[in-house]
Amino acid sequence: MADKKKKKLPPEAQNYQAFQQDREVKRPVLLNCLKAFLVGGFICFIGQLISTFYVYYFNFTEQTAGNPTTATLIFITMLLTGFGIYDRIGQFAGAGSAVPVTGFGNAVISSAIEYKTEGFILGVGSNMLKLAGPVIVYGVFSAFVIALIKTLLIKWGVI
Repeated sequence: MADKKKKKLPPEAQNYQAFQQDREVKRPVLLNCLKAFLVGGFICFIGQLISTFYVYYFNFTEQTAGNPTTATLIFITMLLTGFGIYDRIGQFAGAGSAVPVTGFGNAVISSAIEYKTEGFILGVGSNMLKLAGPVIVYGVFSAFVIALIKTLLIKWGVI
């Protein structure tokens, strides 16, 4: 087997790589992961509190409390985004604030706020779901495919 030789870069490219490496921002990956985990977990904890509230005070079952819990979390996120609080949470937590359903609410309302100067129809209405729209489309499509597979498996007696 022949050893693969690395191509030697011209001196300008070597100088640029050294320059780039000297100035590259060192990211605290472990700290960022810890912050994302803690904030994302705290958001989920709040979601569990809201779900428990719906179960005990509005007589929902644990299965039916999911939809109003999700809607409540999205509404709270939209309020916090409107007041500029959720942006600070996102800067601190990174993906920890974007991965839960609250990231969806933030994406929708941020686009609405950004384009409000262009009017309600051409600004807010047409741009609000630019980022969240694909999430909705692929989420609905994935749910359809999984439900179809489950239905077929039940019909065939596999499950």
